[in-house]
Formats: sequence, structure tokens, C-alpha cells
Amino acid sequence: MIRITAFNSPELQVDSWTIHSGDAWCVIGPNGSGKQFIDQLLLGQLEGNDPASVIHELPLAAISLVSFERQQAIYEQELKLAATDLLPESDTATLTAEFLPAEKLDDPLIDTLNLRHRLDRPYTQLSTGESRKLLIAQALLQGAEVLILDNPFDSLDQQACENLSAALAAVWQAGKTLVLLLSNRTDIPPWCGALATVENGRLRSLKDDDVVHQAQFLEALFSPIIQPDWPEQAKQLGDFPHKYIIDITNASVRYGDQAVLKDLTLQLAPLDHALITGENGAGKSTLLGLITGDNPQSYNNDIRVLGFQRGHGESIWELKQQMGIVSSELHRLYRVRCDALTVVCSGFFDSIGVYERVNEVQVNIAKQWLQAAGLGGRDAEPFHTMSYGEQRLVLIARALVKSPLLLVLDEPTQGLDELNRSRIMDLLQTLEQRRHTTLIFVSHRQDEYLPLFRHHLHLKIPITRDSASP
Repeated sequence: MIRITAFNSPELQVDSWTIHSGDAWCVIGPNGSGKQFIDQLLLGQLEGNDPASVIHELPLAAISLVSFERQQAIYEQELKLAATDLLPESDTATLTAEFLPAEKLDDPLIDTLNLRHRLDRPYTQLSTGESRKLLIAQALLQGAEVLILDNPFDSLDQQACENLSAALAAVWQAGKTLVLLLSNRTDIPPWCGALATVENGRLRSLKDDDVVHQAQFLEALFSPIIQPDWPEQAKQLGDFPHKYIIDITNASVRYGDQAVLKDLTLQLAPLDHALITGENGAGKSTLLGLITGDNPQSYNNDIRVLGFQRGHGESIWELKQQMGIVSSELHRLYRVRCDALTVVCSGFFDSIGVYERVNEVQVNIAKQWLQAAGLGGRDAEPFHTMSYGEQRLVLIARALVKSPLLLVLDEPTQGLDELNRSRIMDLLQTLEQRRHTTLIFVSHRQDEYLPLFRHHLHLKIPITRDSASP
């Protein structure tokens, strides 16, 4: 049991909260509400007014956390290992199977979470959703008694969400204690036994409230607020000189004997906005890497983007000058310590951090986008201290500052609460009306499948020698 009474710190206040063994709690709150400090509180890492205000009746080692920040930390460690000159990269990469107890590699949980076909792959080759499922499996198979999950259903396809929810329900019914930190009401699983909210750095338990009052309280928690209009963009795309803004013919990507994409063709005319969906690991992010040029196999395929034929002398920077990009990969790589305004300004230079002079016009445009994203007045706040969802909003602003002709959005709403998610959906419709940008949008959420998408490409995991049935 964990008992918290009259806890007070600059980041979080809790009057009274008791987590009994076998509880299933959902703690829900908007971006920036202080929800990110709940895991620190439960792990004994948040200093309060009185050490006696938090009582753990189980060892802290029995509590496991799965969060975006932990995924990021592991990813950074893997990059450091890969950068060593002492060993070849193949000897330094940590395989998925190595995160799990060797004696439990036959556990059915691995199949439930659809990780079996990834066990021999490096951690860095997993999608964001796959790496989160891996860490959940790791915690459960290592015997965690309390599992804290930060937005566990984000970036998972619908079937994966259902499978994960069923797996979590099963471990809860088997006596484990679960604390789910959520940003969206629609992510509350039906088996959730207790509800709490976080607002303005204060946690409030709704466990003893009736269902009607809980619903009313949540409705007020996510009541819409008036935010500034999106800044104007520079020009329209109607006079683009080429038939297709993206033209990909029979593209294939393989890593060893593993096919990620096979014979894929995609042709998009200007303003033909495209929605890309598919199960985790089906190659959605790989496809976007072919488009942006970040995947080296883009030069082995017949790909033309923004009028440039890949591998015919164009610079990747020539392309990116006309692109805005938001992705989990970019988010993981943005490790430079700088403030939010600098992150947004870096969009003018397609860099991580700013290493050139930023003029006054660019600074003003960046501030306008921060204001429109609901982060006005927080220009000087360090990017790395913001919540994951707030960081995501900063990166969306970064992608838009230069009015890109092609906007590539790989699950941009990941980590966002429902109000900010709605705000981004409003942005997409605004961009369509302005007829400036062609959108490529990857999503798992059906409430994000907007009518403005003229094309819908659904990817499936290719059948390979490894995965085919005998």
C-alpha cells in the first residue's frame, strides 16, 4: 500500500490519496497539469514538506514506471553504445529479447503484445508503440507489484490497444496494482477501478464520487479555452510546377532478411492530403523516412519528392527547406538543452538547436506559433523540463514556422490531451482551407481520420520467410 497525506511541494499537492494493493487507478489531467510529477511522487523521487507524508508499505524496487521519458533515456543510451569505436555496431546494439528475462521468453504475454517477431531486432528499430509494449512486458515479467504507465495507449493501433488493455486487466485481476496516467478521457479502460484528476498541480481523488459527479468533474476539467488563431502563412500551393509533390514507385525496404516495406507505390498531387494508418511495425515511419530522405534506402528506390529525383544530385537540405516534420524520431533526437523559443526557431534551419543568427522577423514568427500552440509567455522555459505533451506542441510549432509546402506529421498528437488534440485537428482543417501545405498524416486514432484526407494508405506488416506460416 502507498498512503499519501498532506503532501506539498512546488510541483504537486496531494491532500489524501491511498493506493491499496490490487487497486487499478486512472489519474487524468491536461498537458501541463502536473501529471508528470505523479510518477516521481510514487517512486519516492519528489521531495515534499514532510517525509512522513508519503508512506510506502512495499519496497520501491517493486514499483516500475513505463513512460515516454524512460523510453527516451533507453534510446539515448543505445545511441551512445552504437557510437563507440571499440566494438562494431552489431555487437553493441541491445536486442529486444535482452530486455526480457531469458527464462520467460516463451511467456504468452509476449504474443499478446505482438512482440514475438521483434525479439531478434535491436531496440532502436522498434516503433514508439512497440518499445512501450516491450517495457511493459519487461516490468510484468520481472515481477513488478506496482506498474505506473504514462499514456500507455498512445501510438498503438486499435487492435494493439485492445490487446494491451486486456493484458493489463488480466494482471490487475491477478493481484497487481496499476496506476495509469492519462491525458484523454477516451483512454480510460472500462475496468478502471478508481479515478483521480490532476489540475494546476493538485491531485484530487474521485474514487468515492458517484459516476454522474465524476463525469461532470471531468467535463469541467477539459472545458475548451479560447486560444489565438493560427498565424497566417506565406503563400498558396496552387502554382506548384510538378504533377506530383510525392511520386514513389514500387519502393521496398529491407533490413537483412526482414522486409519492412514491399513494392509500395504512392502518388500525391499538390493538396492531395494523405492519411497513413497501419498496425505497429508495418512501416509507417519507414515510409516517412523515404519521403524526408532520413532513411538511407530512399536512394535505392524510385522516389521523387517536391520535384527532386532521389539520388540525382539533390541535397537533403534542399528538400527539407520546403518541409515541416513532426515525428517521434525527431522528438527522441532533440536532446540539445535550449529553451522553447530556440526549438521553434530551429525549424527555420532544419537543425536540432540553433547555430546561425536568428533575425527579428523569425523570432516574432516563432513567438506567434508558440502563442497559438497555447504556450505563450513560456519562450524562455527549458524544453527538457516541459511535459512530453508540451514538448510535442513546441515541435509542431517548429514544423510550421517556415510555412512548408509539405508537412509530414507522424502521430503529432502523441502525448497531447484531448483539448490540444482537438486544437491540432483544427489546425489541419485551417491548413486545408489556406491551400498552402500538402499534409501527410500518420495516426492510429479513428477520431483523427478527417474528411480532408483524399487518400488513405493502410499498411500491413509484409509476410516474410521469418513470419510466414510453414
